[in-house]
Amino acid sequence: MRLDEEIRAPRFERPPKPVAGPRRVRRDLTGTTLTNGVIGLVFSATGPIAVILAVGVQGGLTPAQLASWIFGVFFLNGILTVLASWLYRRPLAFFWTIPGTVVVGGSLTHLTWPEVLGAFVVTALLILVIGLTGWVRAVMAALPMPIVMAMVAGVFLKFGLDLVTALGVDPVVAVPMVVVFVLLSALPAAGRRLPPILGALLAGAVAVAVSGRFTLAGSGWLAEPLLQAPRFTWPALLELVVPLAVTVLVVQNGQGVAVLKQAGHEPPTNVVTVLCGLWSLPAAAVGAVSTCLTGPTNALLVASGERDRQYTAAVVCGAGAVVTGLFAPAFVRLMLATPPAFIAVLGGLAMLRALQSAFVTAFRTRFTLGALVAFLVTVSGVQPLNISSAFWGLVAGLAVSFLLERGDFRS
Repeated sequence: MRLDEEIRAPRFERPPKPVAGPRRVRRDLTGTTLTNGVIGLVFSATGPIAVILAVGVQGGLTPAQLASWIFGVFFLNGILTVLASWLYRRPLAFFWTIPGTVVVGGSLTHLTWPEVLGAFVVTALLILVIGLTGWVRAVMAALPMPIVMAMVAGVFLKFGLDLVTALGVDPVVAVPMVVVFVLLSALPAAGRRLPPILGALLAGAVAVAVSGRFTLAGSGWLAEPLLQAPRFTWPALLELVVPLAVTVLVVQNGQGVAVLKQAGHEPPTNVVTVLCGLWSLPAAAVGAVSTCLTGPTNALLVASGERDRQYTAAVVCGAGAVVTGLFAPAFVRLMLATPPAFIAVLGGLAMLRALQSAFVTAFRTRFTLGALVAFLVTVSGVQPLNISSAFWGLVAGLAVSFLLERGDFRS
């Protein structure tokens, strides 16, 4: 949709009519979308969870506070994912801002946990107010897609590099997964019966079991969310609110919207922003960081399958996230009991097509210099003002294209 059409369109996007009934959802659910939903859940419940655990431990959070945080990002966001994807019949996976989690980790060295929770609440209100203006969709439409996708490629690059690294570090687990994935991809008949990424997952599980590397430790099954009182202080608000809002609105939601548009979907951008603000409020009450439309997980959900049925992958992912939230301690221990190479290869293989698509869009036609700068700055990991490098990559790419590629803007 062109920018002028975006501006004239209704402020808040309405879901299609009629609403899909249970029978239609069951009909649209296929082996491919089921697999993609499970893979998206497995991805979200492994590497990103490790970020929360690392930040929480370094920040001195108690096991109860960590369990409550994990409950919030899965249970609450899982409900939102199911409802939004079902109503709009588009894959709309909501989880939490990973760059924002990293920002919080740095702040916990000198701020108390109640002060951080106060920043979560104010961030949620700020995102909600911005969403209610109805201008987010127009701003997203004004951003050149090649520069946005170059930023996305910079974020996704790590998954491809981790895949290659795992092949050298842990070939016993990594090689069988890659071989099975390639064979199923090269043999379409076999790939239709067993999706390549599911075959890789099964091959990795067998390799891990045979090598005797599955180590499960700890105890506890059910999550016990804690209602926690925020404390509002100017130092915490000045340090955290703007970086957290930027990571949600520009970095994470920007990735999510770009990935979905690249796959042929039209996400309800303004409604998504409002929902992120609303859902971040109860999340903050149980000690969870802000809600966002995730980029990597949505990329996994749209990696394959018929476009009109891909929303069921998000429904599966969201329903699994609700269960994961309820059994957060047990599920996290289960996933972290596998070798790191298993998760790295699984995520890397699942991301290959998304990474390829991001590179093709970024460097195919216009804004190529700006896209290159956006990619390089994003990959660099620089974080001025405690804001993610993905944001600065987008800013740098736009600035370079505005100065040196003005013809592309005019065209």
